Amino acid sequence: MKFNSDEIASVIQAQIANYDADIDVREVGRVLEVGDGIAQVYGLSGVMAGEMVEFENGVNGLAFNLEENSVGVIILGDYLTISEGGEVRSTGQLLSVPVGDELLGRVVDPLGNPLDGKGPINTSKRRPVEVIAAGVAERQPVTEPMQTGIKAIDAMTPIGRGQRELIIGDRKTGKTAVAIDAIINQRDSGVKCFYVAVGQKESTVAGVIEKLRDTGAMDYTTVIVAGASDPAPLQYIAPYSGTAMAEEYMYNSGHALIVYDDLSKQAVAYRQLSLLMRRPPGREAFPGDVFYCHSRLLERSAKLSDELGGGSLTSLPIIETLEGEVSAYIPTNVISITDGQIYLQPDLFFAGVKPAMNAGISVSRVGGNAQIKAMKKVAGGMRLDLAAFRELEAFAQLGTELDPATQARLDRGYRMVELLKQGQYEPMNVVDEVLVIYAGTKGHLDQVDVNDVAQWEKEFITFMHDQKPEVRQALTDKQALDDDIVGMIETSLEEFKGQWESKGASQATV
Repeated sequence: MKFNSDEIASVIQAQIANYDADIDVREVGRVLEVGDGIAQVYGLSGVMAGEMVEFENGVNGLAFNLEENSVGVIILGDYLTISEGGEVRSTGQLLSVPVGDELLGRVVDPLGNPLDGKGPINTSKRRPVEVIAAGVAERQPVTEPMQTGIKAIDAMTPIGRGQRELIIGDRKTGKTAVAIDAIINQRDSGVKCFYVAVGQKESTVAGVIEKLRDTGAMDYTTVIVAGASDPAPLQYIAPYSGTAMAEEYMYNSGHALIVYDDLSKQAVAYRQLSLLMRRPPGREAFPGDVFYCHSRLLERSAKLSDELGGGSLTSLPIIETLEGEVSAYIPTNVISITDGQIYLQPDLFFAGVKPAMNAGISVSRVGGNAQIKAMKKVAGGMRLDLAAFRELEAFAQLGTELDPATQARLDRGYRMVELLKQGQYEPMNVVDEVLVIYAGTKGHLDQVDVNDVAQWEKEFITFMHDQKPEVRQALTDKQALDDDIVGMIETSLEEFKGQWESKGASQATV
């Protein structure tokens, strides 16, 4: 058999030309044991804390515990398909998620994989899940309002862009409803919204998504879901993933709002992982660094300095209490990290006061800085007045005789409570809020029957929209109450009062 030397030479030349000297050098370890969402791996001696590793079946994991002879890995996916002795490779990369406008309107898992059946997310941009929060010099004070559209909150515990306002209360007191209303109210504000559902029933999350779609809020919202049936590692990283997606806007001079629903369940998932990893338990069996777990998350919300573009990330963490126990471990931790809290009280909720905000305990540490001047003026003393009314109400229940001045304060208090009630998914424009609260605090509702307050408010807003658009426009433009605008509002109220009384007289005649 003859060999053609030219052929052999050409083959060798082709091999030399296509020779690739790059060698894929990666550490490879073996699974020692696996179960309950974690794996002990032997052999990855050079792996970094927080580094992604890859199992044989393609599932990713996160280096969680670096021990002397092994590495504790939390498994971000189905751990049932991983077996002892299986191969584990280090990737040399930190955990990251896709970011950008392509995620708006989508429902994703904490790794950025779509869950809504609308196809893949085509974005090349990614951000690391864990980043160090902006430092003191990179921030500026919170001064720009973030309107929630909820009268009681915008008036008494205002939220500013870059703030962290905790929503806290027992289960079924309307915590999620407050957060969803805040998202719906961002429709024309240019704020991008992110809703992180941690450990929630999937049927509940589906209902929230449906409501966001119905109100058109899904156009600017991303939903990150780690449901109750998802493994603890996914529930633990979900808030960090959502924050990374939101930070894309903050660091590009945009504004974002993120809701963590809720951090109690994330803390429980973290406790589960830590106990399985044999980390020493502390109070209520939580690991000692559960405070750091939440503080490094919430510190990433900020109003950046003008040099960095002036972007902001506002967060509304939700914490569920048991039997109103605000002094439990996780609630006190998160209260100390945030810039105020909205406390929702079961007694008020069951009495029909919705949102069931307790004006005495709820507070915003940013205060009037996060309000427009008009709201600051009309709502200045309202929180103290309502807290005083609650005390007076308790005193009046003893059945003692009250002097006329005390009775008048009590009567106005009842009307203000009615005025601050608001239906779910019905956020209000801040100008309408100012007009309504002005009417209540200045005594224009004192002669209206308590049961008619809601109807009075509805008709008054319609009257201002239809018959006095110039007053609303003036207030929208100036966003402050000067003598001219106050005069216009007073005239409008007198005119509406005449219409309301004549309507009442005609109904009585019928």
